[in-house]
Amino acid sequence: MLKNQAISIVGKLREKGYEGYLVGGCVRDLLLGREPADYDVATDATPDEVMRIFPRTYAVGAQFGVVLVPVAQSHAKPDEKTIEVATFRSDVSYSDGRHPDAVRFSKSPREDVQRRDFTLNGLLLDPRTNEVLDFVGGRKDLEAGVIRTIGDPKLRFAEDKLRMLRAVRFAARFGYKIEPDTFAAIQKLAQEIHLVSRERVRDELTKMLTEGQARRAFLLLDETGLLREVLPEVQRMRGVEQPPQFHPEGDVFVHTLLLLDRLPQPCPIILAWGALLHDVGKPPTFRIAPDRIRFDGHVDIGVKMAEEICQRLRFSNHDTEQILALIKNHMRFAHVQQMKESTFKKFVRMPRFAEHLELHRMDCQSSHGDLTTFNFTREKMANMPPEAMRPAPLITGDDLIEAGYEPGPRFKDILSAVEDAQLEGRLHSRGAAMDFVVTEFPRDGQTRTPSESSS
Repeated sequence: MLKNQAISIVGKLREKGYEGYLVGGCVRDLLLGREPADYDVATDATPDEVMRIFPRTYAVGAQFGVVLVPVAQSHAKPDEKTIEVATFRSDVSYSDGRHPDAVRFSKSPREDVQRRDFTLNGLLLDPRTNEVLDFVGGRKDLEAGVIRTIGDPKLRFAEDKLRMLRAVRFAARFGYKIEPDTFAAIQKLAQEIHLVSRERVRDELTKMLTEGQARRAFLLLDETGLLREVLPEVQRMRGVEQPPQFHPEGDVFVHTLLLLDRLPQPCPIILAWGALLHDVGKPPTFRIAPDRIRFDGHVDIGVKMAEEICQRLRFSNHDTEQILALIKNHMRFAHVQQMKESTFKKFVRMPRFAEHLELHRMDCQSSHGDLTTFNFTREKMANMPPEAMRPAPLITGDDLIEAGYEPGPRFKDILSAVEDAQLEGRLHSRGAAMDFVVTEFPRDGQTRTPSESSS
């Protein structure tokens, strides 16, 4: 439907006497036989003229020649799809490294594509005839598998520093090479990525992690020098040795890259970032002990470091909490076979536990390859009915008050102990639970007798 709507927009523009083409990433994807995620249209109609032609529009970037046209023209819908319609233009300097200081509208599609980032994104398509307009050599680079800026790479990157990250992402996503001059410009200008907002950097890194070629993307980030700038904590994993009996694959960076290569598709954002950062605490805790290499406390250190990274990249509180939970708990799987029943049940009922289990699987397969604890956890969960994992409470705080207990912080300890005993199969009724409480948690002024404490 989105493609048909984009073609319809081009048709309406032409009915009114204007030029109109599909442009950019959608043309690239169509030529590669991929389904575009969105469609953009380029035209010689000005924003005011576009808004007169279409009943409903959003002039979110009209000063830069961009108008959003909703797919549904009759009425608004929540999260409705839109198609970007941009007026042919040339840009006049980029003082902020993102937006042009001024734009000059044009009647020439040839002039318009000169301002775009890469040759493979500078193609226009006439949907009526399927004729491709290529003023920048984009088709040749598509066929050769090359990421090349349009014109001088230093100028293109000066206009928008984020394009350096986009070059890496496109090269990884399509399995292409970055053209030598473009690559050299990224290496020279990598430090200037700090001029880009952290939210934009985060979003670009997230796409690299979730588009299916995360390992190649992070290798390229390292080779271009961008990784040192955007995630120095990850770059420091390189060369940090690990005990070969547990990690025959190599250092922490190699292990992390292997894990990224196993990310599922589609991959949840939380899992992707948890996978990237799960061992981020290893470099600062590395030490060579008499018996082997050790990383004492790397989980706790890693949680603190990951929290700083999430704050730096402006993750939401919710996403930060879930990413940290993956890092905090990823080593607990080593103990699942020795866990008490109550501990195991509380462990596996954590929010998004499927992602914890998936991270553990990938972690094992990217190191020693032993899936014993993974299989144990999965099989035990499969044989455990939901009511056994999360049974209805036998007693509540009201029951404690009724039994003469004073409300306070102690209630949490009492109810937790009752739940543990219930999860372990030692308590099955309210009466038994209250007897347990009276025995194990006597009211003020009472003491447990030796027989009570041993019962």
